[in-house]
Amino acid sequence: MSDHARVTCNIDDNNIATICLNRADKLNAIDMPMFQAVNKTITELKKNKNIQAVIVKGNGTDFCSGLDVKSLLNDRTGAMKLLFKWWPTLPNDAQRFSVGWRDIPCPVIFAIHGRCWGGGLQLASGGDFRIASPDASFSIMEARWGLIPDMGGALAFRELMRQDHTLEMAMTAKEIDTKKAKEYGLVSKISDEPYEEAYKLALELVNRSPDVLAATKKLYHKTWWSSPGMALWLETWYQIKVLIGKNRVIAAKRERETENKRPYLPRQFR
Repeated sequence: MSDHARVTCNIDDNNIATICLNRADKLNAIDMPMFQAVNKTITELKKNKNIQAVIVKGNGTDFCSGLDVKSLLNDRTGAMKLLFKWWPTLPNDAQRFSVGWRDIPCPVIFAIHGRCWGGGLQLASGGDFRIASPDASFSIMEARWGLIPDMGGALAFRELMRQDHTLEMAMTAKEIDTKKAKEYGLVSKISDEPYEEAYKLALELVNRSPDVLAATKKLYHKTWWSSPGMALWLETWYQIKVLIGKNRVIAAKRERETENKRPYLPRQFR
């Protein structure tokens, strides 16, 4: 996969993709090239049927310090492109930066250290898991600039946090530590080595059928806020699709084998 100016991507022999925000000299602050690189990377990952897990981290001292406000304010045309929508209910480019990770049909794990502020927090909230170092800090900081969080935060934060916690963070732009972030639901797990812990989890996940991973992720994203009837229908429909796939047979055989386990086929579930 290509190495973009602001993002690097490496896919290893375990079919685990490691994505790095690559603007360490600016604390991985988000400028227009960063938006473009992340969204392009998401598009490429969605098409790759061999990938079974994705880990996102930041190079340097911080995961992401938020928007590069000065850069974006000086590029008003670019800023308007980020907010432009072809259809009201579809995400624009700014929102796709966060919610786009949901459309990747495999688990996405964010490994967080240092600052995870503003747009960086909305980015991480789009993943399936967030593992953070004890010294990380978190902030919905858009209010400092007279803005509201508009990069998918209205979707992500409601699923992770209580409404009062979200309102407090978004209105005050206060910083919270990792312990408080875990209490609020923003952090899945705390680790001194977040990337290593994320990779350990990824190895557990890739031991399962890629069709099961894709179907489970899609099922719960589709049904978490749906009607009971819709949830029960999709549960049955996705199960049928998984049952008729070749990876279901391979998964059963792998459970009986102690060594030289047969590899899974590329993901078939859609």
